[in-house]
Amino acid sequence: MIVAFSVSPLGVGEDVGEYVADAVRVVRESGLPNRTDAMFTSIEGEWDEVMDVVKRAVAAVEARAGRVSLVLKADIRPGVTDGLTSKVDTVERYLAGPSA
Repeated sequence: MIVAFSVSPLGVGEDVGEYVADAVRVVRESGLPNRTDAMFTSIEGEWDEVMDVVKRAVAAVEARAGRVSLVLKADIRPGVTDGLTSKVDTVERYLAGPSA
């Protein structure tokens, strides 16, 4: 499964990068395949391990902020691995045109 999520503190002002870094650090230390972009962090693995990492990432932000917002989207597809790469590769292949 792939989970794309965004966790942000509320009530701490506009500069939230330091708080978000706390969450991303938890994800990167998990050892699961992951990617972070400007809006979301995506993580790939089995249901329980991915949800545990998301929970710990939220807790890392919550430890410094009294209120936290979590946005989560999941692609639940048993048996698929390396979806973080293969899904993007498929789109890139189509963008390259019919000769690709």
